[in-house]
Amino acid sequence: MAALTTSLSILSFLFILNSIPIPSFSCPIHQKQALLRFKSTITTIIDSNSDPNSDEYVPFEELDSWSPKSDCCSWDRVNCTRTRNKTRIVTELHLDAVVPLFVDLVPVFSDILNPLFEIRSLKVLDISMNSLVGEIPGDGFGNLTGLVHLDMMQNSFNGSIPAQLFRLTNLRYLDMSTNYLEGGLGPELATLRNLTTLSLSVNRFQGMIPPSLFKLESLRFLDLSNNSLTGGLSSEIGNLRNLESLKLNENFLTGSIPEEIGNLTKLRELWVGKNQFSGGIPSSVENLKDLESLDLSGNSFSLQIPSGIGRLPNMTTLDLSKNQFMGPIPPSMQNLRKLETLQLKNNMLAGEIPTWLFNIRSLKKLFIGGKGNRLIWNNKTKIVPKCKLEQISMSSCGFSGEIPEWISSQKDLNLLDLSQNQLEGEFPDWLAKMDIGSIILSDNKLTGSLPPRLFESLSLSILALSRNNFSGELPENIGNARAIMLLMLSGNNFSGQIPMSISNIYRLLLLDLSRNRFSGDKFPVFGDNPLLAFIDLSYNEFSGEIPVTFSTETQILSLGGNRFSGNLPRNLTNLVNLEHLDLHDNDITGNFHEVLPQIPNLQVLSLRNNSLEGFIPRTISNLTSLRILDVSGNNLAGIIPPEIGNLARMMNTPDLLPTYDIFNFLIEFQDLILNWKNSFRGLSSRSLDIYSFLDLSENRISGEIPASLGNLKGLKLLNISHNEISGNIPVTFGNLKGIESLDLSHNKISGSIPQSLGKLDQLTILDVSNNRLTGRIPVGGQMNTMNELKYFANNSGLCGMQIRIICPEDVTSSEGEDEEDKKDSWIMWEGTWIGFPVGFFSSILIMGYSLNFLHLFKFW
Repeated sequence: MAALTTSLSILSFLFILNSIPIPSFSCPIHQKQALLRFKSTITTIIDSNSDPNSDEYVPFEELDSWSPKSDCCSWDRVNCTRTRNKTRIVTELHLDAVVPLFVDLVPVFSDILNPLFEIRSLKVLDISMNSLVGEIPGDGFGNLTGLVHLDMMQNSFNGSIPAQLFRLTNLRYLDMSTNYLEGGLGPELATLRNLTTLSLSVNRFQGMIPPSLFKLESLRFLDLSNNSLTGGLSSEIGNLRNLESLKLNENFLTGSIPEEIGNLTKLRELWVGKNQFSGGIPSSVENLKDLESLDLSGNSFSLQIPSGIGRLPNMTTLDLSKNQFMGPIPPSMQNLRKLETLQLKNNMLAGEIPTWLFNIRSLKKLFIGGKGNRLIWNNKTKIVPKCKLEQISMSSCGFSGEIPEWISSQKDLNLLDLSQNQLEGEFPDWLAKMDIGSIILSDNKLTGSLPPRLFESLSLSILALSRNNFSGELPENIGNARAIMLLMLSGNNFSGQIPMSISNIYRLLLLDLSRNRFSGDKFPVFGDNPLLAFIDLSYNEFSGEIPVTFSTETQILSLGGNRFSGNLPRNLTNLVNLEHLDLHDNDITGNFHEVLPQIPNLQVLSLRNNSLEGFIPRTISNLTSLRILDVSGNNLAGIIPPEIGNLARMMNTPDLLPTYDIFNFLIEFQDLILNWKNSFRGLSSRSLDIYSFLDLSENRISGEIPASLGNLKGLKLLNISHNEISGNIPVTFGNLKGIESLDLSHNKISGSIPQSLGKLDQLTILDVSNNRLTGRIPVGGQMNTMNELKYFANNSGLCGMQIRIICPEDVTSSEGEDEEDKKDSWIMWEGTWIGFPVGFFSSILIMGYSLNFLHLFKFW
């Protein structure tokens, strides 16, 4: 009986225990299923965009731990939190860089993110660096009202920020940088009052910085850099007193920096570089005692650098370059004991360069001098630097004599820029032995040959010695410096052949040996070099056939001004990435129509002053990227093919592209020499992208001008002079809205100059001399300014106010008046000739009668 009682008691206990709910220590099933659907969707997309046979292919293994058989709280990239009732829910998803690099774009419209929006317990969601493309799904994000941290950086989201995102009032961290978002920033930002971090950099946002932003008083980090924001910086910026980092660089902001910036006493980073700010640095800046990095570069700041800058004890980086600051470098700067980087280049600073700069022990990077500055180095000064500089840039600082030997004490030096000074002497051996990464000594007066020791360096990546007086042959061991990326030796007196070992420099990106006295007909084989894109061997004494030993990666090839001869090689077409081919002033022969390189990417083709024959083929229109074509000074015959009017890049006005500073200095290629407005001029490499030219002059081209040339609205210059062209000037030339110089001279063109040329607002030169033109020169617009007589000379019947010749139709009415005057005059004279004798004889008769009458009366 007792045993039975005990058994019943145990069963009762087990029943009661079983009826008590046991807390779950695994994630909810609906959240697990949502995550598995996300994995399935993204795996399908990745597989459909992958090629297992590709060298870049990597099996998708990022979410391998996401198994239906395991607890999702144990999965990689998933964090769970225990609730009050001791259940676990998913609160964090760290899905950054899930998509492999070989997958270019993952469309958001594939509903890839929808499963994530079902997990409404999320507080942290990181989907950065996944190549997601499309508009941000606002409805989905609007459901995640508990989000505290949202990171969407480095995707390809476009459109504007959806309104639903502003419902996430608990957000403290929002990063939407490096996308393609656009539109303005509106008052809705004020709803995100808990934000401490807001990053919208590297997008396409426009308009002014909204006042609502200055109500987010909890902000500690604000980054709006790399957008298209305009307007000024409001004094309300002073309300954000918790800011530690403010980045507004690379926009179009104007005006001055308000004094209220001094209220941000917690600020450690202040970056407003590359805008359009002006005025002086506000004196309140000296209140920012925690400031570590100040970037005001690339603006129009002026006046003197305030001495208060030197009272910022935590400053490590100070960049005031590319402004209009005047006066001396303030002595207070020597108090910046933590300063590591000082950039003052390209200002209007004046005075002697202070030697105390080299006593700042923490200093590692020094950039002073440059364009527009009037700082002068005292060449009599002897210094012993207390700092360990890694980078020295002191261009245009008045250095003279030999390269200062104190530089040899800087054992950590990896960049030396002493360009645009007056340095003399030879390249010192001690400098060759220093193993410096970048040596820039261009635009000095250095002489002698280059020491072979220089090319034993394994660190040398940039060697820029252009426009000096170096001479001799290049050392045979130049190929040992295999780390060189930029080799610029133009404008010297180097001679001999190019050493064959130079092709061993596997990292070589740019090779500029132009304007020297190099010679020979044998060239290194660059075909195996995967990086060499820019080659300039122009203006030397090379001979033989055009070399073709270049890499298929070559983009710019300049061989003009040499002694090359023979036919244009057919296998130039193999250079499929070639954009710029300049072979002017050689002795290249052959039929142009047979050897024209069919390279779709070709943008610039200059074959001026060679001996090419044949004609311009209709296939010229296949060069869809061509925007500069110069074949002047050859022996081309035939007609101008109408297909030339289909060159797409000449049909549109080119866009102005930005230029970039690479390796801390701007790379300049040699100018492209063109016959620009009746004189040969160099077109800067930085301007090539904004010009279109067509020069067919000084050939034997005949036939009429095709009307299709009027399609080329992007042309700046059209020159077909010194040919045998006949017919009329097409009326369609009035469509050349971008044309500045139009030269049709020395042909057999007849008829009149079309009135449509009066629409050419950019036209500054019109040369139609030595033709057979007749009629009135058009008036209106720029045509009224075409008053150079020589540009209309030697035509058979031109007239107009520009050449001060009255047109026949302008004198018709005046001649009619002259005829009337003549008629009236004839009548008057006729009356005179008739009336005179009648009157004369009448007078005689009267007198005779009177005398007889008097005689009769004997009055005397």
